[in-house]
Amino acid sequence: SDFEMRGEIILPLDGFRKMNEERIENEEEEYKNPRNTASGSLKLQDSAEVAKRPLDCLLYQVVTEERKYKTHYENLENARKVGFKVPKTIALAKTIDAVFDFVEDWDLKRHDLPYETDGVVIKVNNLQQQDELGYTAKAPRWAIAYKFKAEQVSTVLEEITYQVGRTGAITPVANLKPVQLAGTIVKRASLHNADQIDKLDIRINDTVFVEKGGEIIPKIIAVDVSKRPDDSEPTKYATNCPECNTELIRSEGDAKHYCPNDFGCAPQITGRIQHFISRKAMDIDGLGGETVDLLRKEGLIQNYADLYELTVDQVIPLERMAEKSAQNMVAGILKSKEIPFEKVLFALGIRFVGETVAKKLAKHFKSIDNLLEADLETLVSVDEIGSRIAQSIIDFSNNLENIQLINRLKSHGVKLEVSAESLEGQTDKLAGKVFVVSGVFHQMSRNELKKAIEDNGGKVSSSISKKTSFIVAGDNMGPSKLEKAENLEVPIISEQDFIDMIN
Repeated sequence: SDFEMRGEIILPLDGFRKMNEERIENEEEEYKNPRNTASGSLKLQDSAEVAKRPLDCLLYQVVTEERKYKTHYENLENARKVGFKVPKTIALAKTIDAVFDFVEDWDLKRHDLPYETDGVVIKVNNLQQQDELGYTAKAPRWAIAYKFKAEQVSTVLEEITYQVGRTGAITPVANLKPVQLAGTIVKRASLHNADQIDKLDIRINDTVFVEKGGEIIPKIIAVDVSKRPDDSEPTKYATNCPECNTELIRSEGDAKHYCPNDFGCAPQITGRIQHFISRKAMDIDGLGGETVDLLRKEGLIQNYADLYELTVDQVIPLERMAEKSAQNMVAGILKSKEIPFEKVLFALGIRFVGETVAKKLAKHFKSIDNLLEADLETLVSVDEIGSRIAQSIIDFSNNLENIQLINRLKSHGVKLEVSAESLEGQTDKLAGKVFVVSGVFHQMSRNELKKAIEDNGGKVSSSISKKTSFIVAGDNMGPSKLEKAENLEVPIISEQDFIDMIN
């Protein structure tokens, strides 16, 4: 049967050293660290060039519908036997103490590995339990990473500047005296917000300690007050936008300051369009962030609706734009009209409406008109939509410029409602009902069962509570779930009972 192997591509230290020796011989600049060089190698356009590099891969998950083995460990051991490159460092731990022993052991031994590593991943072994635990929008609930303590260095904070995000959020940035840290030269680190600056009491010319979160993102963790200059002054946070000089606002309960000049502040204009075209949103091929900025500077676009009016002739004269590139860009923009409503809703960049929230709202309201006409009470009644998200949607719908943009997107044929095909087979039979799915099933897969519940208006929950209407139980339902269901008197139904219920 079909199966999938998952893992990661690495650049072993020996190969990295040899690459750098060759670069020194050719009088080229050395690569700084294996991790960045590996990811940079994969981004090369020429696959023949990538093939020359001494990359390797480590595999650590087998994904298959058919369950030949019951555990993650057995899957990997058997994958290794047939020739897949599964790390030999994997171990089976029976207790949490054994997990900590493994972590402590590798904190020392990791330096002897032929590649760099920054932590240990701890996973639930039983595959059925992995299914039961499932995933959040971003990560599995059955795995967690333990990160080793990061390397620290000290350097001087030379200046604090401010960046403006696509939503107008202001992020203070520490500009540092350049320092070598974990294989790269670090010059900048985020200071997050005004509260963080106050908490650290961080000031210009302070000596600060810097480390890399997850070995990637530089962050300031403390100030060496003993080295503070005598004439040091506390940091006064910016009062005006560094880009358009509009006075900043900070609402109660918000950690960040915001520039309210949504439609006139250059980074917000560019950032909103860049978000709109991104892979998880409209996924527009042939159009990148730098090109968006260039199109804005040339006066060709001021918002994402303008994209749909671009012509090849307008784009060709731009710097570094060949005819083929211009044609690909315009074709990519036209193709984005096929993107489904839930992704378009995410692409609009309504504050607090991320990928998962956009899916929920699209499923519930079915069209942008229904969503933007909803009042606060209606919005908050939708599962997992709180008052902060609801208020943000109302603020968006009360802005005339936003409504004009929506109307222009409609006129260009962008999908601003759920398509008839995806509405097929959807009913309200299970409206108001909450289901927990547990065990192993035979007629449908677990994911098909969950989809059938949602397609018929029900809600899937991962845990049993007083709100649970039914538990759909397959084979090997967990004893603790069974006991909880009996205590709360939640009805337990079989897979067949559920199929009869929706038919």
